[in-house]
Amino acid sequence: MAKFGLALGGGGARGLAHIGILKVLEKEKIKVDAITGCSIGSLIGGLYAYLGSAVRVEEYIREIVRNPKFIELGIYKLRKNEKPDKSYFEQFFDYLEIRYNVLKSLNQPSYFDEESTNELYKLIPDVQLESLEIKFSAIATDLISGEEINFTGGSLREVIKASSAIPGIFPPVKYQNYFLVDGGASESVPAGRVKDLGADRVLAIDVMRPIKSVTQPKNVIDILYRTEDITSFHLSILRLRDADLVVRPNVKHLSWTDYDKIDEIIAAGEKAATENMPAIKKLVQSNLLYLKIKHQFKVLNGEK
Repeated sequence: MAKFGLALGGGGARGLAHIGILKVLEKEKIKVDAITGCSIGSLIGGLYAYLGSAVRVEEYIREIVRNPKFIELGIYKLRKNEKPDKSYFEQFFDYLEIRYNVLKSLNQPSYFDEESTNELYKLIPDVQLESLEIKFSAIATDLISGEEINFTGGSLREVIKASSAIPGIFPPVKYQNYFLVDGGASESVPAGRVKDLGADRVLAIDVMRPIKSVTQPKNVIDILYRTEDITSFHLSILRLRDADLVVRPNVKHLSWTDYDKIDEIIAAGEKAATENMPAIKKLVQSNLLYLKIKHQFKVLNGEK
């Protein structure tokens, strides 16, 4: 029996577009059998696997964004003087430089402290992944071994917290003998991992930033920023080759901190899903042998 899976990528607030995608899939009565998420994709995907309704996920996320714990955390402050095409780390250090807080941050593992982060994540249901109606997994990176971990079991809250732990911004998560941070340089799309859950046709949702030409780096900090951007971009491109279809909502002009633009971002997801619905339906109904041949052809030709 055919199994349809979703790979939901990272990208901060841009990932709220995943909600719009899910709403349209439900409207078209397309059943989702498995979801793998990274970063914000793990949050949206995990909540959907738990709640079973895109509308309920949207309501849940709106409540989180309005919650005093989220507001007090101060994510919006990181938006000052930022540009949407800057990396997480570039925005982060720009903010610290402006506030003269570099020394403070160098003495702790992240900008947001563990106590505040834990209080925020208490808003996420503490249930076991094995109990979810939809098969779900999330990726995180173990700082000790350097391995990517695809969590298919365990605590939904802890797994989402680990997958969303943007290095330098949120503290690493100690869980199951691992020391974990964000699953894929913050913006990866774990297309191949959905197949670990039994999916044989994969729709990937990509909300990562485009990579642009820049002026020549002038110092070590510029080089580090640029290297992080390039690594993240090419890692995501490689992952996307495992998808049978990629949908890219028009949110790349937005910042990862733009949670106050939730209406615009969800609408962008709905628009992208609607425009791509003929291709999505074709994927769902496609012969498995045809998909395998198509995938091999795509890999051989180095298609994105």
